Amino acid sequence: MLFRTLSLILCASAAVFADQVVLKNGDTLTGTVILKDGAKLTLKSELLGEVSIPWSAVKSLKSDQQLVVVLPGGESVKGKISTNGDNLEVAAKSAPLAGISAIRDEAEQKKWEKLQHPGLGQLWAGNFDLGLALARGNARAETLTNDFNAARVTKHDKIILHFNEIYSTALANGISSTIASAVRGGWAYNRDVSPHLFVTTINEYEHDRFQSLDLRAVFGGGLGWNAVKKEKTAFSFQAGGDYEHESFTTLKRNSAEVNFGDDLLLKVSGATSVTQSFRLYPNLSETGQYRMNFDVTGVTAIKKWLGWHLTFSDRFVSNPLPGRLRNDVLLSTGLRVSFAK
Repeated sequence: MLFRTLSLILCASAAVFADQVVLKNGDTLTGTVILKDGAKLTLKSELLGEVSIPWSAVKSLKSDQQLVVVLPGGESVKGKISTNGDNLEVAAKSAPLAGISAIRDEAEQKKWEKLQHPGLGQLWAGNFDLGLALARGNARAETLTNDFNAARVTKHDKIILHFNEIYSTALANGISSTIASAVRGGWAYNRDVSPHLFVTTINEYEHDRFQSLDLRAVFGGGLGWNAVKKEKTAFSFQAGGDYEHESFTTLKRNSAEVNFGDDLLLKVSGATSVTQSFRLYPNLSETGQYRMNFDVTGVTAIKKWLGWHLTFSDRFVSNPLPGRLRNDVLLSTGLRVSFAK
């Protein structure tokens, strides 16, 4: 009996100290206010999790926690909030509810402050993929694939790093040989000009032993257009020009190229996402020749930091060395470890 009474008291206390949102249709929601950004208010409810509420549907609001409120003039004030008619009141100040620019709890405020003047070592997020295949018996074979991707995204620019490798050896009839060896990597820097338009610079490197390619280096830049930029879908186009240097075992060649392509991010579900990148490089120095890069990866999260990936990577060259194939494909699957800083 005593335990049941204490439980009721605790439940009642939790309700008393929760933030409260009353909607224009009469519904009342309790929980913890996390963020008001744009036209949405995010409330974390014990039973429903995070709930996104249209700001236009909010009639009144009351908090039992200290919140940062951005007033219509841009001033930020901190305190417990409540509403009086159509006005929101915080720290002895009052402003029209419809004109409130943003509301943030302590965690969201720290994220916002971090985005204002981040250091070069901050805001990095990325992943490392690892795949390993072994064969034992009449033949011995080992194949290692690894892939690294990282991005630093701020309000106005983005730095992208990537690295991909496959290395495979085999032992058959007492003879050991390397049967695959390729390394691809590079970086890009994008700077926003407007919400949709951005400028980009690229620097790519590639080595492929079985194309007799010691090094391919590409330096270039251009313009990009964000056609779709949403939380679950991002789709952009890019076009520009570059300088390409190729060093083969028996040949060196330099070329001017144009390039164009697209990038896609699609979150299929809460656990699964797909990324795709395509680039076409028509050669201006040797007209009629071209290169093509195509990459696509699907990832399913097992935990927040751990997932399983399937990656397809294709490199096509229209004018390889005599006796070499034009296409090189890497297909890998394995664990993905994600990080964020």
